[in-house]
Amino acid sequence: METGSPDDAGTAGATDAVVRAREEPVWTGLPPGLLRMRRLLLVVWLGLLALAAGLLPGLFLGPLWATLALPPLAVLGWGWAMLERNWRSWRYAERADDLLISRGVLWREETVVPYGRMQLVEVTSGPVERHFGLASVQLHTAAAATDATIPGLDPAEAERLRDRLTELGEARSAGL
Repeated sequence: METGSPDDAGTAGATDAVVRAREEPVWTGLPPGLLRMRRLLLVVWLGLLALAAGLLPGLFLGPLWATLALPPLAVLGWGWAMLERNWRSWRYAERADDLLISRGVLWREETVVPYGRMQLVEVTSGPVERHFGLASVQLHTAAAATDATIPGLDPAEAERLRDRLTELGEARSAGL
């Protein structure tokens, strides 16, 4: 026994697609300044290590010992590529009732922080981050396991996000 026409089934399918499209979060990636900062730190630390591991033994023990600089340089090349993969994996999305934070290359981790459960939203920026014009947003909830951080944002975006999350948290407070 048929309850509707074939056109009704097509309309219902289209409506479901529209509802699913509205529920899909709009993801925002991190700015490229974070990648530049992390790569600079990688080059500085591993460059110094390669210099110390290769130059000093090479001068005092002989030129063959200068090959000790190769492992730190190999790690630097590998780290350069891995930092970009990690940077691309970070993203966040603001939804109607919660904030999503997704990260990870091999092991994907997605954190959902309900606005009503937020207790504190901080914007922090250390000296290196400030030099690169970056700030991080730290979210604290009642459950320590759901505390989350969004690193490497532009300071204006971090402050906007902090203000918006604070406003939504107050409006949807869960009576904690």
